Amino acid sequence: MTSPRELPPLNALRAFEATARLGGVGRAAEALHVTHGAVSRQLRVLEEELGVVLLRKEGRGVKLTDAGERLQRASTRAFDELRRVCAELRAGAGQRPFVLGCPGSLLARWLIPRLDRLQRELPQLQLQFSASEGELDPRQPGLDATLCFATPPWPSDLQVFALAGERIGPVLSARHPRHALLAAATPAQLLDEPLLHTTSRPQAWPQWAEAQGLDPARLQRGQGFEHLYYLLEAAVAGLGVAIAPELLVADDLAAGRLQAAWGFVATPAQLALWVPRQEADPRAAALAAWLRAELARPAG
Repeated sequence: MTSPRELPPLNALRAFEATARLGGVGRAAEALHVTHGAVSRQLRVLEEELGVVLLRKEGRGVKLTDAGERLQRASTRAFDELRRVCAELRAGAGQRPFVLGCPGSLLARWLIPRLDRLQRELPQLQLQFSASEGELDPRQPGLDATLCFATPPWPSDLQVFALAGERIGPVLSARHPRHALLAAATPAQLLDEPLLHTTSRPQAWPQWAEAQGLDPARLQRGQGFEHLYYLLEAAVAGLGVAIAPELLVADDLAAGRLQAAWGFVATPAQLALWVPRQEADPRAAALAAWLRAELARPAG
């Protein structure tokens, strides 16, 4: 047993705080990047050190006892303050860059063209990117935040800065051999056209069709691409009609490389900056504010 003036082991307190916050041992283990058994052992150590029961099993999760609720309030305040101060110290000392996860298509078509302005206006970020078309979970080691389109509700253990709603629509290049005919077509007439599509967003064309009151089953799939970036490059080259988020083609529309004759429709998704609560870097809020301001700028 510890003496009255000593704290229990820090790892045990950390395991308890994560378990109480996330509502289960498994979730805590995932967040702490340890095994389920390791968290369970730390919880037993903590209960033995304090001489009280802190958690009871309830279904597939856990329920806090009265003692557990008291300790949760105290541990949450303590760990939140430690995270905040440590993040401020890291950021203020410039010890490491801010690593942002971002889908490659969003990075290439929207963020990189604005990167020079971002670096000038937020030099303290020392921004680095981790790009992928797959899911980028900001809770992964090495990431400070993730910028992506996603549909609410948001995970409870993330701080989410919602930035803008997503709108998608078909786009076409004047280089397409049948540009004049297609540009004058109605949305219903696109059902007769082999449409460019991407495996990373298979729901995009059906979402658009439903919003137009059309039967998604009538859509004809033409050439497919693994990533949205390649899909849009094919559209710019005049290979067919593609579908994309308005944000990712705004610069192309402003420059005349693509046209959106059929407009855009809203989806349930939002562009958002996701930040892990337990290791939140204060620079994330500054980045979110910059992104909101940039999204309000006219394209081009």
